[in-house]
Amino acid sequence: MEKFVESLTRATGKLLGLPVLASEQGRHVDNLIIYVHWLMIALFVGWLAYFAYALFRFHHKRNPKADYAGVKNRASSYIEVAVALVEALLLVGFAVPLWARAVDKFPPEKDSTVVQIVAQQFAWNVRYPGKDGVFGKQDMSWVKADNVFGVDPNDPHGKDDVQTLNEVHVVVNKPVIIYISSKDVIHSFKVIAMRVAQDAIPGMRVPVHFTPTQAGTYQINCAQLCGNGHASMTQGRLVVEGQEAFDKWIASKTGAATSFE
Repeated sequence: MEKFVESLTRATGKLLGLPVLASEQGRHVDNLIIYVHWLMIALFVGWLAYFAYALFRFHHKRNPKADYAGVKNRASSYIEVAVALVEALLLVGFAVPLWARAVDKFPPEKDSTVVQIVAQQFAWNVRYPGKDGVFGKQDMSWVKADNVFGVDPNDPHGKDDVQTLNEVHVVVNKPVIIYISSKDVIHSFKVIAMRVAQDAIPGMRVPVHFTPTQAGTYQINCAQLCGNGHASMTQGRLVVEGQEAFDKWIASKTGAATSFE
């Protein structure tokens, strides 16, 4: 039965034209979308059938004289209760647990690729810890045009941190934790293939996590209208690669941690 449901959801996903899926957690998102669509199909067919029945049952030729008492059974009430129960099941049984896993069950940082992202009009500033694996200290008082992350210039841990613009590299099949914030207005970090979306809010650092399962280069979108150059936010790229390629890329950036305006 489980295999049948899995194959059915896969087939439905293809039928709906869902975009490529490249993360472990994204499967649950797709399943929820598919279950909701099946519910909508059932409702559409059910209510259409009920409408056709009502047209037939209460046609004026079958009821030449008006009956002001109307329908006396409770079938429609039972159907409405059944629909409400199914919707409650989708909410409590699927949507809420999915949300809880996304915001509560974070992987350990020591086993993950940890990244900081600060969105701005109209680009993504990206920061990694250097060889020491520790981010330099940060404070809002140090944030300037040439220090987007507010890194303490006197902290030795920050000397080897790696900073890039519009380019995020992560390791395939390894958990990723991204801390997201904004320099100016509200943005929204969204990678469709990972089924990840999180608002970037000034003054807040909000974490998200996912585990990429397929190597490749994926577009980063901003899901909040953030100004006239909003479309430019699509220049961001998430590169999923093997550990060796990632280490080589980090090594090529070490020592060149430049801030971008």
